[in-house]
Amino acid sequence: MGMAEAEAPPLHKHPYHLVDPSPWPLVGSFAGGALVLGIILGAHYGTWWMLYLGIAGVLATMFFWWRDVIRESHTPGLHTPVVRIGLRYGMTLFIASEVMFFVAFFWAYFHFALYPDHVSGAEVAIWPPKGVLTFDPLGLPFLNTMILLLSGCTVTWAHHGLLHGDRKTLVNGLALTVLLGLSFTAFQAIEYAEAPFKFTGGVYPSVFFLATGFHGFHVIVGTTFLAVCLIRAMRGDFTPKKHFGFEAAAWYWHFVDVVWLFLFICIYWLGAGEIAAH
Repeated sequence: MGMAEAEAPPLHKHPYHLVDPSPWPLVGSFAGGALVLGIILGAHYGTWWMLYLGIAGVLATMFFWWRDVIRESHTPGLHTPVVRIGLRYGMTLFIASEVMFFVAFFWAYFHFALYPDHVSGAEVAIWPPKGVLTFDPLGLPFLNTMILLLSGCTVTWAHHGLLHGDRKTLVNGLALTVLLGLSFTAFQAIEYAEAPFKFTGGVYPSVFFLATGFHGFHVIVGTTFLAVCLIRAMRGDFTPKKHFGFEAAAWYWHFVDVVWLFLFICIYWLGAGEIAAH
């Protein structure tokens, strides 16, 4: 099925989008403050209502603010080529900041992996520390690697269909990618349930769960992102020349794929020690 489109001229004498007054930056600031305060109150005093309020506020801000952005994209003359380039720069910088976020975890891991004598209280300077049993890299970790690599292919297939005006391929590719993302999360939950160590079991478990856990969180975010794109694709929101929402989701998903490859190679494979019995 083809997707027709027409580029509307800018509404003003300049190609930039001057947004209308919006309550969401202010609401989002208060919601973010409530979220952080809620974490503190919950951790120190066991009071959780502020945390729930903050989470609800942040989720509501995300929903309504991005809804407004989608509506703006449907208004002729607002999302000009210059505006779309700006959106691309913004997403690129966001992914760059996410790269540095994970660099911190890899830095911590390799610091102790290369200098195991820096592990506090270690009887022997080895990595993984003595007594720590690790996962079999050819078990669930390898399966999840194949799942994410396949999902990178399906999202690219969906993009190919979009560029050629084939909505059926776009929808099918996105649906498969979302399904693969959900499968990854399910298998990671099983992996955590069967983990041979606890989060509080020392520096190795702490770095492992922080790095792989935050990656798992990013998989959930990326799956949600793609699911929203799937709904929009079914509504016919995307055209071969105007589909940055989908492109942003695809970029993010490829970033998630690459981070997992580094995690699998560095932590699961090269960093494997004595394998835990199944």
